[in-house]
Amino acid sequence: MPATPAPLIDTPCPPSGAADIRLVVTDMDGTLLDDAKRIPEGLWPMLAELRRRGVLFSPASGRQYATLARQFADVADGMVFIAENGTYVVRDGAELSSDPLDRSVAAEVARTVRRLVANGVDAGAVVCGKRAAYVERTDEPFLAEVRKYYVEHRIVEDVTAVDDDVIKVALFDFGSAEHTTAPALAGVAATHQVVVSGEHWVDVMNPTADKGAALRGLQRELGITPAQTMVFGDYLNDLEMLDAADWSFAMANAHPEVVRRARHLAPSNNDNGVLRTVARVLGVPL
Repeated sequence: MPATPAPLIDTPCPPSGAADIRLVVTDMDGTLLDDAKRIPEGLWPMLAELRRRGVLFSPASGRQYATLARQFADVADGMVFIAENGTYVVRDGAELSSDPLDRSVAAEVARTVRRLVANGVDAGAVVCGKRAAYVERTDEPFLAEVRKYYVEHRIVEDVTAVDDDVIKVALFDFGSAEHTTAPALAGVAATHQVVVSGEHWVDVMNPTADKGAALRGLQRELGITPAQTMVFGDYLNDLEMLDAADWSFAMANAHPEVVRRARHLAPSNNDNGVLRTVARVLGVPL
């Protein structure tokens, strides 16, 4: 894998049909969505053309399944949703795979967040279940951030006592997740994944769970190879997913480590990078 990605924008476009792509997988925030969290309008006709060609399109996000299903409600038939950073994969309402988190680990993370808050850190925990996300904080600034990613959420007195299959614990830090919240989880990180998934978000998952593991499972089930897979990402929770595809693209706005890991560089999320790249490689009208 090259140390520096080859920028697709500067390389010759393959002849139409030369790239045998069967699966297009894209992160959402910072990748498909622009900074205003908008889905590009050109996506809908492109999805129709990809479907006509037999190419599966799959959103892969830290967002919950209910949020993704609502965003793609009009085109969801047959679409695979890689939700909650790969811990929950759903197609047509049926679970394809999941990787539940032990309740004792979820409780430990929640208690760590409580201690951080007691010491003055402006943060909160989101315990992510299959049915809903659960929070203890009730202030509007925090809930506004939660609603962006978890349309199905409930305020509870104690997130350690929810009656649901917990698949992930997400932490929102109004400061720097990478420099404040993530280091506080060093004890959990010894046995579980602690992934910085955005400037303000950290996700805690099983050591076997990530977007890459979910994607490899999907490839096996569908009989699709890495050479037939195109992946787009921008942040650290996308690294393993990029490794699962020969056609791996870091966005121009991506974290430096993501840029190093990917094979190619796509235009930024604000420059419609995903659609422009798919159009160029697959010869799809944009």
